[in-house]
Order: sequence, then C-alpha cells, then structure tokens
Amino acid sequence: MLTIEQLQAIMPLLPAAKRTTYFPFLTAAVSEFGIDQPARTAAFLAQLAHESAQFKFMEEIWGPTTAQRRYEPPDKLATTLGNTEPGDGFRFKGRGPIQVTGRANYRRFGDLLGLDLVATPAQAASPEVAFRIAALFWSKKGLNELADRVTPEAFREITRRINGGFNGLAERQRFYETAKTVLAVVAPAGDAGVSFDLDEEDVEPIFERGLEGMPAEPVVAPRRRKTAKKTAARKQAAKKTGARKAGARKTAARKGAKKTAAKKRSVKSAKKRTAKKAVRKSAARKKR
Repeated sequence: MLTIEQLQAIMPLLPAAKRTTYFPFLTAAVSEFGIDQPARTAAFLAQLAHESAQFKFMEEIWGPTTAQRRYEPPDKLATTLGNTEPGDGFRFKGRGPIQVTGRANYRRFGDLLGLDLVATPAQAASPEVAFRIAALFWSKKGLNELADRVTPEAFREITRRINGGFNGLAERQRFYETAKTVLAVVAPAGDAGVSFDLDEEDVEPIFERGLEGMPAEPVVAPRRRKTAKKTAARKQAAKKTGARKAGARKTAARKGAKKTAAKKRSVKSAKKRTAKKAVRKSAARKKR
C-alpha cells in the first residue's frame, strides 16, 4: 500500500498540507478501483503528476479563452460535451486531476459514482470526489491491465488513452521511472524487452472524460521587447546612414555645380572666339 512518504518522493513539489489532506482520499480511490498494486499505482501517479502539475491544479483555470468560449452552446464542441444551457461551459469546466469536462460527462461519472455532479459540479474538484473520478476513468479505460505490463510501450499507450496523443510524454516518463523506483516495481518475468501489440482484450474501451484528443489552443509567442541598448544602436546606425546619404547628396550637388560652371565657361569662351573671328573678318574686308 502507498505511504505518504512514497507520495512525497514521487511528487516532491506537492506541499505538505495538501499531501496530508489528499492522501487518505487518494489511497481510498486507488483501493476502490483496484489500482493499489505497485505497478498500477506507479503508472497512475505518474500520469496524475503530469496532468495536474503534482496536484497543483484540481480544476481548469477559466479565462474564458477562445477555446473555452467553444464550450458554450450552440458551438459544435458544446454539443459534443453535452452543454445545452447558457453558462454550461463554465459550470461544467474541467475538474479533477484527470479533468472531467462537460455536462454529459459530469452526469455519466456522477451516475457511476452515485453522486449528483450535475446539481453540484464544484464537488468534482474536491479531493474526496476528484480522485474517485480519476480512478474511475483509469479503470474504465483498461489502464490497470496496461500498467501491469510495466513496459515503455504500454505506458505510452496509457498516455495516448488519457491525453488523446502524447503531449508531455517525456515528463510523464520521468515521473514513471521515479515512481517505479520508489514503489520497487518489477516487470513481470519474461516481459522484458517485449514489444507492445494490441490484443483483442487490449482494444481501447469507449469511455471519454471530455477534451482528450481535441487540439489545444495555439500558443502565440510574445513579441520580443527592444532593449534600450539595441534601440540606441539602431538610432546610431540610422544617423550614420542618414549622414552618408546627406554627404552623398552634397557631393553630387558640388559635382553638378562644377559641371554647370564648366559649361558656362565653355559657352563664354565660344562666344569670345566667335566675336574675335567676326572682328578679324570685318577688318579684312576693310583692307580690301
């Protein structure tokens, strides 16, 4: 059976007060749903540690974001989640260490647990209910049987069934390795190095919790702020460029002025030569 010291070793960032409060409800849930074997507990805690940031978040942070606005009817996503009334998006937002989301899922999980989660959805975030929801989902998705294999391939498949993909797989695996060491998990004899292939009994049960597999809202990278140093350097460069251009304009103007002056002198010289020729011709005529 899991001890509170083992939980601390697996989730070192879980505050002592929360650890003390959550521990009895966590152990009760793993016992209720048959997750209390070391191999199963290790995989379960590894997945929960990632999903909830070591139980830091027991309910979805509400914005609402662009994606969360889609929880509201008449959006197609709201229909998928069973949200039929205005305000259902917030009312049935994600709660628990493996978040259950949407009116239809709250009703289904509540019915299976003997609770009216539709009337009082906030209780889905309370430790006495939240861990039962997570353990119920784990059991219904056939994750105990996968965890029993204690192979990297089986753990990867567990991740896919929870997440709908492989987001955060590296961190999940790190928690898993720690949990296996802490709980002294040993792979079944003869399974070492065996590749994972789905058997008939391994076919994924249809049992959803809400948003797994749905694309995440795109993250927009923040614009980089210009530092004072960079700004000053750009201004200095702009000044130098401006000075060069001004210098080039002045040089071009001087060259143009010189050319104009040269043309004027050439014209004057031509006129003088023409005048002198006219005088010589006139003098020659007079002599005759």
